[in-house]
Amino acid sequence: MARLLLISNGHGEDISGAVLGSGLKEFGHQVDSLPIVGRGHAYLDAGIPIIGSPQQFSTGGIGYTSLSGRITELIEGQLWYLITRIFRLLRIAYKYDLLIAIGDIVPVAAAWLARKPVVSYLVAYSSHYEGHLKLPWPCSSLLSSNHFLSIYTRDEFTARDLTLQLGRDVEFLGNPFMEKLLESSISLPTHDNRIGILPGSRRPELDHNLELILRTIEFLPEKLCEAGDISLDMALIPRLDTSSLQRVAIKSGWILRIDFNSPNFSQLVKGGYTINVHRNSFSDVLRSSDILLSMAGTAAEQSVGLSKPVVQLVGKGPQFTPAFAEAQRRLLGPTVFCASGEPGEISCLRDTAQLTLDLLARLKFDSNLQRACRINADNRLGDFSGGRRIVDSINQLLTEL
Repeated sequence: MARLLLISNGHGEDISGAVLGSGLKEFGHQVDSLPIVGRGHAYLDAGIPIIGSPQQFSTGGIGYTSLSGRITELIEGQLWYLITRIFRLLRIAYKYDLLIAIGDIVPVAAAWLARKPVVSYLVAYSSHYEGHLKLPWPCSSLLSSNHFLSIYTRDEFTARDLTLQLGRDVEFLGNPFMEKLLESSISLPTHDNRIGILPGSRRPELDHNLELILRTIEFLPEKLCEAGDISLDMALIPRLDTSSLQRVAIKSGWILRIDFNSPNFSQLVKGGYTINVHRNSFSDVLRSSDILLSMAGTAAEQSVGLSKPVVQLVGKGPQFTPAFAEAQRRLLGPTVFCASGEPGEISCLRDTAQLTLDLLARLKFDSNLQRACRINADNRLGDFSGGRRIVDSINQLLTEL
C-alpha cells in the first residue's frame, strides 16, 4: 500500500482532505496531513496524523482578506509560517508515494516543489467567478507539468474550462465536503419555519459576526418568534467556548441559558427571541433548516448543495467582507441573496432580516424558487458521492504508479 500526504490550506479544504484521507485509509493506504492554515481539526477528528505543530491565525490564513487583514497577517508572521511549512514538506516528501494538494496555488506550488507525483483538488477556483478561470501565475504551468497525474475541480463548468486551457483532461467528480452532510449527531425537532444561522468558524472574526447576527435577529417580528412560529437554530463550532459565547451575549444584551445535561446545546435569549445553539451539529442544522442566514464559507456552499436558499450577512472581515460575499455569490449562483448597505449599518441589518422573512415565505408557495434551488445545487456542487469518486480515482492511479 502507498504512503500519502494531504496538503491543504483552509478550514473547508481540511474537511475535504479528511474525507479523502478517510476513504483512502479504507483501501489500506497510510495517510498523513500537512495543513498549511489552521490547526487541522478535521484531520484530528478523522484520526489522520498531522505533520508538525500547525498554528491558528486570527485572519484564517493568507488569502481573501481585507487590507487590514493582510497587514495583520504580516504582523502575526503568517508568511514566515507558510515558508516554514513548505520547507518541512520538502524535507519529508521523499517518504511519500503521492501528494494530494487541496485548495489553491499555495498547496499546488508546495507539492510541485517537492518533485513527487501529485493529484490536485482545486476547490478554491471556479470559472463561475468570471465566466473564464484566470489561474494565478504560475498555477497553469505547474498543473501542466508531468508531476500532476490528475486534477479535480469543484464544478463541471470549471473542468471544461481548464481542460481547454491546460490541454489535458481535468475532471469534475464532485465535492468531498458534501459527504459530511450525511453524518448526523442529533435530530432536530421538525418545524415549518426554521432559520438556520451560520456565524462562521474563524476567531476572533466569529465573535464579531455573532454580534451582528444578534442585532439582525432583533429586526425579526418578536411576536412570531415568541409564539414559536419561527425556529432560530445556530450551528456553532465547539472552539467558541461557553465563556466566550457568554461574553458576546452580555455585550449584545442577550442571556445565555446553559443546559448542563446537554453540553452541545444552549440557548441565547432576549425578550421574545430564543436562538437554539447547537455544537457539533452543522449537518443537522443545515439539513433541517428552510433557509440559512450565513456569514460562513464552506457551510454556505454546503447549504446551496442542499438546495437551500442562503442569505448573506456581510461583516467587516477580515474574511467575510463585502468583496468576499460578492465573490461567493458569483461562485454559488442565484440562490444566494444579500441586502445592500454598509456592514453593520442599521438599515442593512433590518433589510437582511426582512429579506430572510420574505424568502422564508416564498419557499412555501413559489415553485420557481424551489426549482431554482434544486437546479443550482446540481450545477454548482453536484451530488453527495464526490468524495468516494475522487478516492476511487486516486486509488486507481496508485495501482498504476
